[in-house]
Amino acid sequence: MDFISSFAPSSLIRSVSSVGSEISRRVKTASSPPQRPFRVCNHDRTVRRGVTAGSLRELIARAMDALFLSGVISLVLEDDGTLLDREDFFETLEDGSVIMVLERGQKWVPQKNILSYTLQQEKPRNSRDIAKVTFNVYKLNPRDLFGSLNIKTTFYGLYSMSCDFQCLGPKKVLREFLKFLSVTLQGIGRVLLTASGFLQRLLEGSDHWQNNRIYKYEG
Repeated sequence: MDFISSFAPSSLIRSVSSVGSEISRRVKTASSPPQRPFRVCNHDRTVRRGVTAGSLRELIARAMDALFLSGVISLVLEDDGTLLDREDFFETLEDGSVIMVLERGQKWVPQKNILSYTLQQEKPRNSRDIAKVTFNVYKLNPRDLFGSLNIKTTFYGLYSMSCDFQCLGPKKVLREFLKFLSVTLQGIGRVLLTASGFLQRLLEGSDHWQNNRIYKYEG
């Protein structure tokens, strides 16, 4: 009887509903958009926060939470004030884009006293590289006091030359400085000894010359 009762309609409905909810939860999780990083700021750019969102609705909600806002808000791009109100436009944004949050009555204004410039991403087809300089800053050891610098220059895409400036850790820097100081002091000591010997010979020669004059005068 227990085996037969396990196939009762109520138990079957309960099992089917649990399986259906589990499948729908998995499908919803699998179809959720990936989280992307953004930065949000208030209308006067005095407060900035980092948030992640996978859709425009999530971005609005998390921007309000990050800036402790309530009510009706609108989102615009911080650099040019373009209104962000469509999901397809949200999907075209690059990761790390800065979004300004505007409350009712607030307007976007350009940032003052900021020198802005753009670099051309693509060079003209008929152009030819004359020289290309690459700077690479790196550390040989995490404890190094300063990073090492590698400079590589390529001329006309054919000839290249590089120069590597390696900086050392604090102990090695101190050791090299002490070596340099020791060599410098040794050089100064040798110069002083040479000057002392020269002056001594000069004084001895002067005394000998005076003694000869006195001897000739008395004679």
